[in-house]
Amino acid sequence: MDNPIRVLVDQPEIPGNTGNLIRLAAVTGMQLHLAEPLGFDFSDAKLRRAGLDYHDLAVMTVHPSLEAAWATLAPQRIFAFTGDGDTSHTAIGYRPGDVLLFGRESTGLDGPVKSDPRITAKVRIPMLPSRRSLNLANSVSIAVYEAWRQRGFDGAW
Repeated sequence: MDNPIRVLVDQPEIPGNTGNLIRLAAVTGMQLHLAEPLGFDFSDAKLRRAGLDYHDLAVMTVHPSLEAAWATLAPQRIFAFTGDGDTSHTAIGYRPGDVLLFGRESTGLDGPVKSDPRITAKVRIPMLPSRRSLNLANSVSIAVYEAWRQRGFDGAW
């Protein structure tokens, strides 16, 4: 894939979710970026198990902070996925260079991050009322597959 989908997770906490994201990166060609601090280390058995044997097939970068990640990625557009978003994930025309930003499992994105002027839009994945949130790995999967679908599943088949 010439212009991969780029996902950035700020301060992930659960190794199994990150392992699932590594597998997702391997099977879709997306780039996975993680901003420290991380709630685990990469020797964690749950991370290795969830990622199976896909670790070597995934493109993943760990950044020392969210600011460092943004500096490296130099995104034109940053879509912050959050439960209080006002734009549906399907209403966006995803483009190469976009960054899909997700927060940590326990609290999501911090308020200052969501209100940062570099955020293009706060994005919501629809779900039934009175539900708190989707699992992080599931949310990223939904967003990545929508962006990839819009690009004709570039590189697949």
